[in-house]
Amino acid sequence: MRVVFLGHQTWGRVALEALLKAGHDVPLVLTHPRTEHPYETIWSDSVAEFAASNGIPCVERTYANDAEAADLIARGDAELLVSSNWRTWVSPQIYQLVPHGAINVHDGLLPRYGGFAPLNWAVVNGETEVGVTVHFMTDEFDLGDIIEQRRVQVGPTDTSTDLYHRTLPLIGELTVSAVRAIENGTVTRTPQDPAEATFFHKRARRDSLIDWTREAEEICCLVRAQSPPYPAAYTSFRGAELEVLAASVSERPYGGTPGRIFCRAEGGVAIVAGSRARTGHSRAVVLHEVRLGDGDPVKATEFFRRMGGYLGTED
Repeated sequence: MRVVFLGHQTWGRVALEALLKAGHDVPLVLTHPRTEHPYETIWSDSVAEFAASNGIPCVERTYANDAEAADLIARGDAELLVSSNWRTWVSPQIYQLVPHGAINVHDGLLPRYGGFAPLNWAVVNGETEVGVTVHFMTDEFDLGDIIEQRRVQVGPTDTSTDLYHRTLPLIGELTVSAVRAIENGTVTRTPQDPAEATFFHKRARRDSLIDWTREAEEICCLVRAQSPPYPAAYTSFRGAELEVLAASVSERPYGGTPGRIFCRAEGGVAIVAGSRARTGHSRAVVLHEVRLGDGDPVKATEFFRRMGGYLGTED
């Protein structure tokens, strides 16, 4: 099948590579310019370089909705547009240029977790499964009919990094499967329920700030969501930024003021947390590994030589 491809970062490279290995003809690739956004400097395989290594013309642009993009796509004489990690909205006027329209490969379980950073947001929210969805594009972002979907279970200690490595192979597999179904005329379309849809913004540094009034389970989910190489969950300690690299929920409740550096416990250091901490009915967050500023990771029991004081305050 003749396919124009739109994609970015490693997800895009994997989908494009799978299309070529499956024997599809790709006359044109569009990709985004590189940026310094923290979430675009990781998993950052170059789609442009991969396309060039395979002799495919590649154009870098932020959007694909203008007359020049339309002309490029029309001259590609493609039957289908395929998108993987294309991060801006595509107008119906663009994918109506090709007979079969456009499909998008999304690393989330639509209709929930549309938009950006679906794996991170899912771990933040304590979800028990994530996955990959292939759907037709419509004028509503990430809400077109579903063609393929695969689920991946999330264990209690799984991080976003673990789930990235577990879902990445599905990007290529489901891309090829969906294109094959369209080519063979056997594609099935499952409409999404807009009432069930959720849509998330790009994650920024502020989203990783620990709020010690949240429950310990929520804080530990945030730590797992921001596993390396993602920007770490962080708090403040004596006016400096302190990253939390590993943490767990305490086995017993600890009472007091949220953020209090309480005591050594369970192989780490217990930090009072939770909405009921003042009544003594909230679990603590046990810190296991932290990093101050640009320093090296260190065990929490070595970093906090003395107990007392607070995290998340300037003093």
